[in-house]
Amino acid sequence: MKKMTSTEIRNMWYEFFVEHGHKRVESAPLIPKDDDSLLWINAGVTPLKKYFDGRVVPDSKRLVNVQKCIRTNDIENVGRTSRHQTFFEMMGNFSIGDYFRKEAITMAYELLTSEKWFGIPKELLYVTIYMHDEESFEVWTSLGLDPSHIVRLEGNFWEIGEGPCGPDSEIFYDRGERFDADGTAFTKFKNDEDQGRYVEIWNNVFSQFNAEKGVKRENYKELPHKNIDTGAGLERWACIFQGVDTNFDTDLFQPIIKKIEDICGTLYNGEMAFKVIADHARAITMALSDGAVFENTGRGYVLRRLLRRSVRYGKKLGINEPFVWKLVDTVIDTMKESYPALLETESQVKVLVLDEENLFYDTLAAGEHRLEELMKKHQDTKEISGKELFKLYDTYGFPFELAMEYLEEASYTTNQQEFDACMAEAKELAKKSAKKESSMNLQNQALLEFTTPSTFVYGKYKVKGKVTAIISNDDMTDSIDRDGYVIFDQTCFYATSGGQVADTGMITCKKFKARVLDVFKGPNGQNIHKVKILSGTIHVGDEADLLVDKDRRLRIECNHSSVHILQNSLQEVLGDTVHQAGSYVDENYLRFDFTYPGKITDQEILDVEALVNDTIKAQIETETEIMSLEDAKKTGAMALFDEKYGDKVRVVTIGNSKELCGGTHTSNTRNIGSFAITNLESKGSNVYRVQGATGNEVEHALYVAIKPFSDEKIKQLLKAKEILTLAKAEGIVLDFDPIIENPVPTSYKDVLHEKNELGYVLDEVKRLDKEYKAAREKKALGDVDSYVNEAFAMTGIDGKGLVMKVLSKDTKILKDVADECLNRLGTGFVFFANVDVDKVTFVARSNISLSASDMVKDACMLLGGNGGGSKTFATGGAKNSAKVDEVLSNAKQKLESFKGEEN
Repeated sequence: MKKMTSTEIRNMWYEFFVEHGHKRVESAPLIPKDDDSLLWINAGVTPLKKYFDGRVVPDSKRLVNVQKCIRTNDIENVGRTSRHQTFFEMMGNFSIGDYFRKEAITMAYELLTSEKWFGIPKELLYVTIYMHDEESFEVWTSLGLDPSHIVRLEGNFWEIGEGPCGPDSEIFYDRGERFDADGTAFTKFKNDEDQGRYVEIWNNVFSQFNAEKGVKRENYKELPHKNIDTGAGLERWACIFQGVDTNFDTDLFQPIIKKIEDICGTLYNGEMAFKVIADHARAITMALSDGAVFENTGRGYVLRRLLRRSVRYGKKLGINEPFVWKLVDTVIDTMKESYPALLETESQVKVLVLDEENLFYDTLAAGEHRLEELMKKHQDTKEISGKELFKLYDTYGFPFELAMEYLEEASYTTNQQEFDACMAEAKELAKKSAKKESSMNLQNQALLEFTTPSTFVYGKYKVKGKVTAIISNDDMTDSIDRDGYVIFDQTCFYATSGGQVADTGMITCKKFKARVLDVFKGPNGQNIHKVKILSGTIHVGDEADLLVDKDRRLRIECNHSSVHILQNSLQEVLGDTVHQAGSYVDENYLRFDFTYPGKITDQEILDVEALVNDTIKAQIETETEIMSLEDAKKTGAMALFDEKYGDKVRVVTIGNSKELCGGTHTSNTRNIGSFAITNLESKGSNVYRVQGATGNEVEHALYVAIKPFSDEKIKQLLKAKEILTLAKAEGIVLDFDPIIENPVPTSYKDVLHEKNELGYVLDEVKRLDKEYKAAREKKALGDVDSYVNEAFAMTGIDGKGLVMKVLSKDTKILKDVADECLNRLGTGFVFFANVDVDKVTFVARSNISLSASDMVKDACMLLGGNGGGSKTFATGGAKNSAKVDEVLSNAKQKLESFKGEEN
């Protein structure tokens, strides 16, 4: 059978179906668009639903894709089984009212068995069909599939509630007797039970009926247009076509696992921790690259959980510092050929992951300290209440699972039911809080019925206003002496809108003093002020001075005007295909999202930044005008596609920029001072995000932007210093003298400089490390003669044994040394114990009947470690080297007395 890389499998999948009239559909981002019911794209068909339900007519009725997916419902099983992954790729072919069952099965059979394509022997294929699906049985057998390889199951009917449904036919691959130790696999397969021999690789769903409530399945009506929806997991296909036991042994995971080995200094031997970390690193990297962020809710919480779970499993491997961010490069390297856009977000993703890891380590440090205090407090009873552990979780964010690990290690106990009860109570309170908060949204009855107008006064930072309404506890009231919501007949406080944040400030009069915390629009257009009463009582009818925090507002205005100028500059440099997709401005920061069907070069962004600054230096007055929507469109003023406008609109003109906008702006561009872009990132699907700052915030914002690069550069230089120190101690001469510049940042050019300089340093350190390892290997191989001289005769057979303790050798080099030693010995056994401080690594090489794997396992067992391999080669390790001399003595005795009877 063919051996294929994952990239080759993807490409062949596309090639086959394109050749059979399908249109290639690139993977959608992992974040669903226009579907709030889903956290993630979780199936290949998900982004294509709009075609299946008739909302959108596709360009072709035949489609093929390889879709990125995330599912987290089985997160606890990741690493425990060979098939559970958080992130995976689903290959699919789809027919929307075109071909149906016969053609779908025929194409599947051709793709799988034809030597031109995947070339699987038909004897290794098994299928399941719906119990009453005679047509599928006839098609499969007519193609040449043995009827004994076809299993009928009642469960082979795809149906989720009401709507389109139908039979399905699942295709399985027979992995052989090696995965059927007790010979029961086929019986279990026929009974639809779990087993390891017959692995599902493809499901074809024949959507032909309409499920209706209260109607029996046999009475379902047929759909006027029948569809085909299929799914084939790339990871399982890679497992099969690479001839490995689990998905984690494929080229999709192995580079990541090897990187984890490098970080932790322990070799992978099937441990769950390696699998969990590798899986989660893929999901985190791919999701962040598609625009997700770490948050406390929704998909952001899922990512936070995956990262923290990775850190916890890293601790099991002895990793006690941020490390997941170091896996991002490796994940991207394995996926970049199929998803080149990953390279554009690589640096940003690493920063996000590193920041989140640092945050979690801070959480762990504070939590660990508090947990130690609790353990000391309860050292007599050795029991900490579930309530106390919940407080630890609620206050410090310290994971319950991690707390349990600490307690178990110290022989402490707790009451998990009490913890769960506290958690349930907290969730209920959160729900009530959310309901209370949402009561001030547009559906609040009190606000819906209040229609007295309120005027926002532009260009003023202080006005007198009269209280027209007060809302407290969801209802209108005549007065309040605590926090609440207030409406005035007129206000100078801007309400959050159009990407601009709300004003803050003070409201004062002789009767009361209040701080404005937030302002938002009510359903009838009034600005609603969320206030904190500092003194006195507010009554309806009171008149007061409304004072906006002027300095803050002025900075917001400068940032808002800069966003307008930025959009115009982007269009001048990139063309009219630039369209706004969102924006955000506050007093410290600005963000602009836009769509653009192409790649953006560094020079183009520098040109955009220069254009913005040219406009600022030109000292252009801001002009505003109220006009009809029709007249505004005639002037060429830009409007947001998704925005709904009234008959009268406000047009803001700043030089060549002309937009419909209700926000506040600086009176003259000279007030902005200066502008700098701090970051450009792709959000997927031709959506880009520019971040920037103005005025006095520029230098600080640029330092923040370059910090991840400079920090990493420092780490790399320290790594180089460490290599040079080790090399000097070993008498190895190396050349390393990079030229580093550290200018005060003033523009995006400095961000690019720092990024490029990091790349230069990375290359130099990589070169240095490579030269150092080559020199060490050469030096180590030079020691082979002295090692071989220590060999002893094995009295039981005609061979020699070599058992040695070496200090702080590179494991990879030691493998080569072991090979060379055995080559010199001719026939025999080589066993090295490589001691590095308290850790020890074993390397065994054998060409006699004594198993290298058994020798290493015995050694590891004595020291509480783990290891293994084959009869001819094995490695292992342990964190305790105290009994290493005993291990060496045992090994030597075993070799000296070996008589050749073992196999």
